[in-house]
Amino acid sequence: MNPVLKKVVRVIEEHRLFEPGHTVIVAVSGGADSVALLDILASLEHLRLRLVVAHLNHGLRGAESDGDAEFVARLAERYGLPLESGAADVRETARAEGLSLEEAGRKARYRWFDDLAERHGARRIALGHHADDQAETFLLRLLRGAGTTGLRGMRPLSAGRYARPLLTLSRAEIEGYLKRQSLSWRDDRSNSDTRFLRNRIRHECLPYLATYNPAVSERLVAAADILAADEEALERVVDQVMARIGAVESTGVCLNIPLLRAEPAGIRLRVYRRAIRFVKGDLALVSHCHLKRIDDLVHSSRVNGGFSLPGGFSARRRYETLVFSRKEEQADTAWEVRIDGPGTYRLPFGVSLIVRLAAPPARWENVPRSRAYFDPVKIPFPWFVRTFRPGDRFSPFGMTGTRKVKDFFIDAKVPVDLRRRIPLLFGGGRLLWICGLRRGGAGRLTPETHEAVEVDIPEIASYITCKTDARMLFHQ
Repeated sequence: MNPVLKKVVRVIEEHRLFEPGHTVIVAVSGGADSVALLDILASLEHLRLRLVVAHLNHGLRGAESDGDAEFVARLAERYGLPLESGAADVRETARAEGLSLEEAGRKARYRWFDDLAERHGARRIALGHHADDQAETFLLRLLRGAGTTGLRGMRPLSAGRYARPLLTLSRAEIEGYLKRQSLSWRDDRSNSDTRFLRNRIRHECLPYLATYNPAVSERLVAAADILAADEEALERVVDQVMARIGAVESTGVCLNIPLLRAEPAGIRLRVYRRAIRFVKGDLALVSHCHLKRIDDLVHSSRVNGGFSLPGGFSARRRYETLVFSRKEEQADTAWEVRIDGPGTYRLPFGVSLIVRLAAPPARWENVPRSRAYFDPVKIPFPWFVRTFRPGDRFSPFGMTGTRKVKDFFIDAKVPVDLRRRIPLLFGGGRLLWICGLRRGGAGRLTPETHEAVEVDIPEIASYITCKTDARMLFHQ
């Protein structure tokens, strides 16, 4: 077998990139690497792959881009393969989303490839990345301040569907293969434009480094492989840590700060990344400075605080809990709902308050914290449920005198950002219940009470505590 084919087959088998009969979307730009990719996959007859040629015109080079599309169409026809050809306004995407042209093009491609894969029922999307791309990516990410997660580079199989069978081949090996096969390809002149950082690395940085070590690309690829192995081991450690100290609540992820502080700095930073990715879906625009700021929050003497993260998310400290969630919308807006009698009343933030007539409970210890009972004779309707206001006071059940609700919140360690989300139930001008936390003395039941008003807010627990079941969490 051709030495190039041997290397590709080894990668395919080692990483189980393809199985016999797989439908595969093959990304073909018309450049040397993608032409070689298509020819090699088409030659692997033992795999019986159902190949679909995919070409996306970025529209950045006018007639040259159109020429690439025509070249790929002829290539697909030559191999007798179906062709999917599309177009994207990459320049407009870059402007609208504040991205570089390179990043906007990458985003457009992957989005389009994913759509094609769904449409064709494809198990894999084959990409033509090779060893020189890996070396360039390593240096590019190093210059941008990446840690080991970024420096591990591209993997032969990522996200369960993106396959890179040429990753061990150099650019020279690929072009040599094409010449032996008498195959032509298209050269993209923009790849020589040193205004782009990747091109400067390719044409200036790597050749310069080669004067110190002619095998610099191979050494960088080897370093990426070593870091990938380390990354796999560290991520398993993070899995264990997250299962031990993390939990999911209704709006995001919360972490136990005392347990978090006991972990080494490197693990803590990975935990933050994992939590952000869990609630946000990705780590776009999240940098080391964000992670360092989160770590400062964890070690701060302040028990409440927080800040925004890119993409509309936030990291907040609530006493001994660190919470990652989507930023609350209108969390401080005051609201009030009138309660005229039994029924279900919808409150803000997805909470329902259920009022019904019921017999007094036989065993008070079985009453959940989401439920409270009142004597309707002592406290007739209408009642009101509303947000906390400065100056609110109540008479705690079992105590004499009154107390500020704010002082109660402080003693109960209710985070500042939650205080205006906890409903307060009023009747007869008195605070009956800090919902889910503490009953007032007004309207309490006596042995003579035969029919009570039962008030239940099933979702209230998610306001106050994090769920402790973390079995579903954090395995990425």
